[in-house]
Amino acid sequence: MKRFGHALLLLILLLNVSHVFAQRRPKPPVKDTITGEVFIRIVDQSLALHYEDFAKGLNYDSIVDALDYEAGTIPVFTDQDYCKRLAKMNETSSFGFDCNNVSLTTIKFFAQNRRNFTRVVLGRGRLYFDLYEEKLAEYGLPLELKYLSVIESGLRPQVKSRAGALGLWQFMYATGKQYGLKENSYMDERMDPLKATDAACRYLKKLYNIYGDWNLALAAYNAGPGNVNKAIRRSGGKRTYWEIRPYLPRETQGYVPNFIAATYLLTYHAEHNLLPAEPKMHFYQLDTLCLNRGIHMQTIEKLVAWPVDDIQALNPVYKTSYIPPTFPKQCVTGPLEKIGLLVSLEDSLYALEQRIYGSGGIKNPLPTDVAIDTKNDQLVVSAPIDKRIDIPKTKVITTINYTYHKVKSGESLGSIAAQYSVAIQELMNWNDLTTARITVGQLLKIQTKVSTTVENEEYTEAVEDSIQNADNAIKTPIPPVQTNVAKKFYTIRSGDTFSKIASRHGLTMSQLQRLNPGVSASRIRAGQRLRVK
Repeated sequence: MKRFGHALLLLILLLNVSHVFAQRRPKPPVKDTITGEVFIRIVDQSLALHYEDFAKGLNYDSIVDALDYEAGTIPVFTDQDYCKRLAKMNETSSFGFDCNNVSLTTIKFFAQNRRNFTRVVLGRGRLYFDLYEEKLAEYGLPLELKYLSVIESGLRPQVKSRAGALGLWQFMYATGKQYGLKENSYMDERMDPLKATDAACRYLKKLYNIYGDWNLALAAYNAGPGNVNKAIRRSGGKRTYWEIRPYLPRETQGYVPNFIAATYLLTYHAEHNLLPAEPKMHFYQLDTLCLNRGIHMQTIEKLVAWPVDDIQALNPVYKTSYIPPTFPKQCVTGPLEKIGLLVSLEDSLYALEQRIYGSGGIKNPLPTDVAIDTKNDQLVVSAPIDKRIDIPKTKVITTINYTYHKVKSGESLGSIAAQYSVAIQELMNWNDLTTARITVGQLLKIQTKVSTTVENEEYTEAVEDSIQNADNAIKTPIPPVQTNVAKKFYTIRSGDTFSKIASRHGLTMSQLQRLNPGVSASRIRAGQRLRVK
C-alpha cells in the first residue's frame, strides 16, 4: 500500500511539472502583415509641416541627461530590454502592451526611422497632452489614450484623410455629428481641440463598454464596430485583438501595433536619446475669451497686434477668419497676454468691429489707412471720410434661376450637392424630397443665383453729408470698459471642480482664478464661496 501511495504521489508531481512547462511554452509568433502606408503618410506630412514651422533658428541639441549620450547616437536595445519596459508599462495600465514579434518590429522601426517624428509630436504634445489628460480623467479613461491622437493625426487639428475624416481625433462627418460636433460655413467642430477630445472620450468609452478590451476598442475606433464584429465571427468567436487580427482590414492590422510603438517611444524617449522639439506655445500659456458678437480676426489683429495667421493656428475650428455669433458663445483661444488685453478692451473690440464692418456684417477688408490708438482703455479710430461710411459704395442685385440635373448611375444627393456647391438640405427643399434617396434618371432642380453689381446712390449722398460734418467726424472716442460690475458669489457643492464652476458661469479657469486670488484650483471644498463675477 505504501508503494502504491509513493507511485501515486510521483505521478501527481510529474503531471504538475508537465502542466507548468506547458504553461511556459512560448506562444506561436503572430504573423506580421503591417503595411503602415496610411500612418507613414501622416508621419511624412507632419514632418513637412514641422520643418516649415521650425526651420529657422531651431536648435537640435541631443538630450543631456544621466545616460550621457553623444549627439546623433541611436541607442540599440535587446528584445529583452523592450519586453521589460512593455511589462513595466502594463503594470500601471489597463492596456495590453503585448511583447510579440509584431509589436517589437514596429517599435524598432519607430526607434530607428521615425525619430524626428517622435521629437515633433513630443513638442506638439506640450500644447495638447494636458488638455487630453484632463478630459480622459474626467471620463475615467486610461491616460495612455492621449497617444491615440498621435497615430490618428500627428497632433495636427486640420489634417483631413482621403476618406473625409478630420481633426486631431479623425472623426468622419456622420460620427462627429452623432457626438455633437457641428459644422457650418464658418466652423467645423471636428477641428476644435476641446470639443473633439470630449467627443473622442465619449466614443472610446462606449466602444470599451461594448468589447471590454482596450485593444479591441482601438480596432473598432479605426475600422468601426461592424468590421470588428465581422472579424470576431470569422475567427470563430475569438475575443482578443491578436486572435482576430488576421481577419481585420489591412490598415487596422497595423493600428494597435502602431499605438503600442508610439506609446512606448513617447514614454521612453529619453532612453532613446530623443529630445522634444520646442513648440511655439505651451498649453499653460493659453487662455480663452468667449465673445458676445461675431468678430473678424482682422479686427482682433488691428486692436491688439495679434496676427491673423497666429489666431487661426490656435483656433483651427474656424474655417475662415470670421468668428460667427452663436449660442452658446463662440470663443477665441490665445496667449495669456493677448487674451488679457482683449478682455480689458472687449467693448472697444465690438465697437471697432461695428465701425469697420457695420451692423449688417459686411465683410469688406479692413482699410490699411485706418489708424488704431489705445490709451487709458480708450479706442480712437481715425480714417478718411469715405472709409467711415457704413453704406457700401456699390449694391448687388440678385436674380434667381433654375437648372436641372439628371441623376446618373453611382451619384448620390451628397455628390450632386458637392458638384453644384450647395447644401444637401437645399437640394431636398428645392425638390420637395423627404429623404436623401434618389433614382437614376430622376431630374433634380438646382437653384442658381446671378448677382449684378451696380452703383449705390445712397453712398454718394452719405459722403456728401459727411464732408459737411467732417470736423466732428474725424475722431470718435469710445468709452472705456465699465468696471463697476456687481460682485456675484457661488457656494461650492459636492462634486464640483474648478473647471466645471468656471464653465457653468461662462468663465475660463484663468478668469475664475483672477477673481479668486490665493485660492488653489485643486484644493477647493464643498461649502467654500468663490467669486464668479
